[in-house]
Amino acid sequence: MPTYIAHVDVNEMEYQNPQEFVSIWGSIREDVQQAGGELLDTYAVLGPYDFDVRFRVDGDDEAFEVTQLIERHGLDTETYQALPVDRLGEIVEDV
Repeated sequence: MPTYIAHVDVNEMEYQNPQEFVSIWGSIREDVQQAGGELLDTYAVLGPYDFDVRFRVDGDDEAFEVTQLIERHGLDTETYQALPVDRLGEIVEDV
């Protein structure tokens, strides 16, 4: 099952304080599980994004569905598939 990382920006117009924002993560976790995925972890980020969310799903279609589930909570996402570094040897071996 591939792993994806979503960079998440919070819409400040949607959330007035951090406690209000944090309260939605339980709902997001449930949404991801109902879509057949697994929310691995979430990190607050110092940089151009507010949070990074790491999750696993069966493929790109399901990853798109997860991003839509996250965005319906008033968040913006930019999502990438992540490849474990230990697999790089397998991939570049054939190049």
